[in-house]
Formats: sequence, structure tokens, C-alpha cells
Amino acid sequence: MNRNDVTEKIITAKVARGLTWAEVAAKVGRSKEWTTAACLGQMTLDAEQARVVGDLFGLDAEECKWLQVVPYKGSLPTAVPTDPLIYRWYEIVSVYGTTLKELIHEEFGDGIMSAIDFSMDLTREPDPKGDRVHVVLSGKFLPYKAY
Repeated sequence: MNRNDVTEKIITAKVARGLTWAEVAAKVGRSKEWTTAACLGQMTLDAEQARVVGDLFGLDAEECKWLQVVPYKGSLPTAVPTDPLIYRWYEIVSVYGTTLKELIHEEFGDGIMSAIDFSMDLTREPDPKGDRVHVVLSGKFLPYKAY
């Protein structure tokens, strides 16, 4: 048993039980974005959150313990993603990454946008030409320090 096994069991149970990530998040008490990442093995749940997730997905005590282990971050199986939706994010970073870097440095100085002190919000934006995916990423700026 490992964290990947627990993730697969969660996905299987989610489909079988007809749950949405928003429903799971409401029970866990966190955003749908964070909760989804946690259930997919990218975040650490506390004991109560693990219990709730375990109840929702039919996990046993050992599987719930795996939800509380700090995971190895990074869930892509290859350096360049092959899934079309994930690849489009890779494409966005490939095309606009240097632009984002330049604009962040110009506005904030030499540093990075944190993915640790971070939030994300994904919503559907109705549009007569076809609905749009609206994503807001918010990360704390961490300046490099001189030493």
C-alpha cells in the first residue's frame, strides 16, 4: 500500500458514488481546488480531514493514515505532459512564462511567486461564443535575499 494506491481508490470511489469535488470539499471544509489536490495526493490532510475523506470514499484506517503523510509533490508522469488539457497549461507556461517572469520582476523585484502560500479559484464563465474557464492564481511574493 502507498499513497498512489489510496489516490486510485479515491478516484474509483468518487466515480462509483457519483460525488463531485465540490461536494467533497464542502464536507472537508476547504476549497474545491485544495481538496481535489489533497485527494489526488498533492496535499497533506489533518486527522479530521482524513477521517471525513475516508468516510466519503470508504477508506480504512491505514489508508486514512496515508492521507496524512507529506506527499512527494508533482503528479505528472512525464516531463512534458501528454494529456491534452494538462499540455495546454504547459503550453501556456512555455509561451507566457517569460512574460509572467518579466512582469513579476518589474512589479515586485527579484523573487518568486510562491506555490506554498498560494490559492487558486476555478470557475465557469458563461460566454455566448462558448463557455470559458476562468482561473485565478494567487501566490505570495517571496523576494530573494542578499547574504
